[in-house]
Amino acid sequence: MTEPRRPLVGFKRHLSVAVVPGDAVYVLSEDEAAALRGPHLESLVPLLDGTRDFTAVRRELPGDIPAEQAAGLLTRLAETQVVGLRAAAGSAADPAALAYWDAMGGDGEAATAAVARGRVALAGAAATPAAAEALRASGLTVVERAGEADLSVVLCRDYLEAGLSEVDARQRAAGRPWLLAKPAGAWLSIGPFFTPGDGPCWHCLATRLWGNRPAEAHVRDSLGLPGPLPRPEATLTPLTAVAVNLVALEAVKWLAGQRTPAQRALWTFDSSDLTGERHEVRARPQCASCGNPELVRERTRRPVCLAPRAKADTAGGGHRAVPPEQVLGTYRHLVSPLTGVVKELRRDTRGPALFATYRSGPNIALGRRGADRLRTALRSQNGGKGVTPVQAEVGALCEALERHSGHYDGDEERVRGSFRSLGDAAVHPDTCQLFHERQYPDRVRARERHGPFQFVCDPFDDDAEQDWTPVWSLTRGEHRLFPTAMLYFGVPAEPGPVSVFADSNGNAAGSTLEDAVLQGLLEVVERDAVALWWYNRTRRPGVDLDAFGDPWLGELRRVYAGVGRDVWVLDVTSDIGVPVFVALSRCVAGPSEKIMLGFGAHPDPAVALRRALTELNQMMPAVLDGWDGGDDPDAARWLREATVAEQRYLLPDPARRAVGPADHGYAYSADLLTDLRLVRAKVERAGLEVFVLDQTRPDIGLPVVKVLVPGMRGLWARFAPGRLYDVPVRLGRLAEPHGYDDLNPFPIFL
Repeated sequence: MTEPRRPLVGFKRHLSVAVVPGDAVYVLSEDEAAALRGPHLESLVPLLDGTRDFTAVRRELPGDIPAEQAAGLLTRLAETQVVGLRAAAGSAADPAALAYWDAMGGDGEAATAAVARGRVALAGAAATPAAAEALRASGLTVVERAGEADLSVVLCRDYLEAGLSEVDARQRAAGRPWLLAKPAGAWLSIGPFFTPGDGPCWHCLATRLWGNRPAEAHVRDSLGLPGPLPRPEATLTPLTAVAVNLVALEAVKWLAGQRTPAQRALWTFDSSDLTGERHEVRARPQCASCGNPELVRERTRRPVCLAPRAKADTAGGGHRAVPPEQVLGTYRHLVSPLTGVVKELRRDTRGPALFATYRSGPNIALGRRGADRLRTALRSQNGGKGVTPVQAEVGALCEALERHSGHYDGDEERVRGSFRSLGDAAVHPDTCQLFHERQYPDRVRARERHGPFQFVCDPFDDDAEQDWTPVWSLTRGEHRLFPTAMLYFGVPAEPGPVSVFADSNGNAAGSTLEDAVLQGLLEVVERDAVALWWYNRTRRPGVDLDAFGDPWLGELRRVYAGVGRDVWVLDVTSDIGVPVFVALSRCVAGPSEKIMLGFGAHPDPAVALRRALTELNQMMPAVLDGWDGGDDPDAARWLREATVAEQRYLLPDPARRAVGPADHGYAYSADLLTDLRLVRAKVERAGLEVFVLDQTRPDIGLPVVKVLVPGMRGLWARFAPGRLYDVPVRLGRLAEPHGYDDLNPFPIFL
């Protein structure tokens, strides 16, 4: 019986090797070079030409090289992927192909054999004879039926065309992998490979693609189209040839056994400048086609359980459990104009560098669609603020993810019924929306006169059926029901009156669940305090910025002076007792003062101060760029007409001493849960109840919540009886409650 021939050993076939005597052995590839040094290495090189097996190499070693040293050298060369094994028998494969597979880190002989056996089924609206020929020219066999193929290649004109859903269903049912590509157009697209049971399905990808094509989704829905609006074909013969050959290359690599994370991405090629870009595609755990669509409902049904969370970062605008750099690294894969939850992260360069603001795409909390959304997106962007650029970038990313997580998808937990039929299980939305009965008769005209934030709902009908969602009461330790349309953005409208409306008050993201709940509760406290001050126009003490001993504050004042603006801060802390500050700035020269505001709340007054000022910084670039309110009539009127001479409540009360950090008596804690319990206790001592809805999405992972405290005010003009009238009197700011007609005629437009 003939013994099998031993494999040969030699330098990888994609490498060039040169010996410079007395210097080093140089190993060169297409993209890098290495200089290897060591005793006897120069003498070993001629023996590694790929014509000898290990036995022959050892036999032909010069006498001064110990066998043990030679073996050690070979081991190190193999570990660094410089030397490898190859088949003993002469290969009929193309030497260039063998070198390519060596460069890819594979076994050249095995790869070429696998390609020769590979069978591919070609399908799709853009499948052409040229594409089939490119696959055959690559050494593959093209078969008619997908069931006979090792891989299906589906060529489309648009990644969202209707027929791809059926392709995905068939391939998943049969457990067959497939590659999707768009080989036509000025922008080519290739990938991902879909492998049933391992990674995303086409529906996971389609969800992301539609999310980044909102105008087209509006056209589709408005016209009842089954898919996207077809585009005219735009290509050139050489471009088409490049495209089909690139598709063939990816199929060959797959069938040769190459498996890399890049194969689960969508790769785009811009023919105008020959640049490529990779867009990550991940499975959505809650996908109705390949995942578990009950995941979101199951999360909502569970109690909200909070645990101690040590603070890891206390710089900038808050105390966090995870540093901002780590948060950015964890969730950056969600940023892509094609497959991302967030379309972009872009620094706003319209103001001084100290403003450190970022933008991250349209704010879907406004609920705009179609052309209206395209117009509004110019000014209604998700944004991030911070003392440093990375804090602002993380803030912009998290705000966009927060808004997305708070958007209705259809897999939310819902209970059908009317407020009256649900009884004590339901919370009346009027306790949160807080519209005054006098706002309802004029609501239609009010919607026309004001911006989207001032939307006045129709009166709530206690007998009308609608969807309700359970929300966990931290105060009582039980679920209560709130109208779903008040909790999520974009809930499909039901026939009849619009009696509830979702806003962003209390929506928050955090590095942990405890972080998110704390930020959401602080926002509710902050906005309530601001509303009590603003609509009652009460005088409040200023804040002594020098008392905080923060060099950043001095730099900030110099920057504002450099752009011709004053800046100051008021303390508007309410009966809750959590420090709440309002930062203000006005233009000191010009036809209008263009007064802008920023708000901040935190148990640590130094953090509350920075939050208010960084939020003010976030507003400033648009104003410095000439923004005059755009299509928001409330903002336009304020920027045009408001002055501190007429709006005296904007200025510090001259009869009051300026407030410093010692006035709030904050005692530092090292745990976020401790801070949360402190704020919650203050809210509950005021006779209020704290609710939390966990809106975290499985495919995103960033903890997101909506915090509700019935009875507390949002920023906008909602004038029902309650805290807005009672608290200023209880605090001694007013001798008696203002009447409805005495409230500030300027609604807050932020």
